[in-house]
Amino acid sequence: MRLPNMSNNFLTPIPESSDHVISKEIKLAILGSSNVGKTAMTVRYLTRRFIGDYEPNAGNLYSRLVNVEGEQLFLQIQDTPGYIQVQEDFFHVTDSISKCVQWAEGFLLVYSITDYTSYQSIRPLYQYIRKVHPDSKVPVVIVGNKGDLLHARQVQADEGIQLANELGSVFVEISTSESCQDVSDVFQHLCKEVSKLPLPCNCERRRASIIPRPKSPNMQDLKRRFKQALSSKAKSSSLG
Repeated sequence: MRLPNMSNNFLTPIPESSDHVISKEIKLAILGSSNVGKTAMTVRYLTRRFIGDYEPNAGNLYSRLVNVEGEQLFLQIQDTPGYIQVQEDFFHVTDSISKCVQWAEGFLLVYSITDYTSYQSIRPLYQYIRKVHPDSKVPVVIVGNKGDLLHARQVQADEGIQLANELGSVFVEISTSESCQDVSDVFQHLCKEVSKLPLPCNCERRRASIIPRPKSPNMQDLKRRFKQALSSKAKSSSLG
């Protein structure tokens, strides 16, 4: 299946107020081997916004408010490290990637057309996602990246199409370095598919608060500490 044509980039600024009501939250993960361009795709698509503090081997979480067909959505993208081992009859993912697969609602599986090994990791990654989400219709898009490096191609476009057809997924071949629009179309398509998924029965409309605001300090406690500091200073002066 080919990726359908999409409209222009749909990113909107994050409002300063935390009172803005978001109708739905979307959680995406971008997975694949090392050096296939996962981070480049994410950074190209979003203005870089980190949430919280993350260790390097845990990947980076990006967030943005987006508008999909007139609906305001809170988008989070987990960019994962490429610590994936694929050998004959053996497939291993790290705990961080395992947790990411459990967390996400939609997936981009990325390989480089210049690295056949990265292509071989897509099938077991897809199968792992379906194992974690056996009763879910979680959408998955397979992306062949670095489409501008035709002189170094190791994976033919037909191989990507065939794999996607076998897995029942969508496929697209792009060049992150050459086309921001193609990158945007991929993310927009996935956001649109995830937004179609039914909300959990206990899901409530949430407010857009990128980083939780700290609680207001207790003024009585601050006054008490201030008096203690003055008292200690006075005692020190009298002793001197």
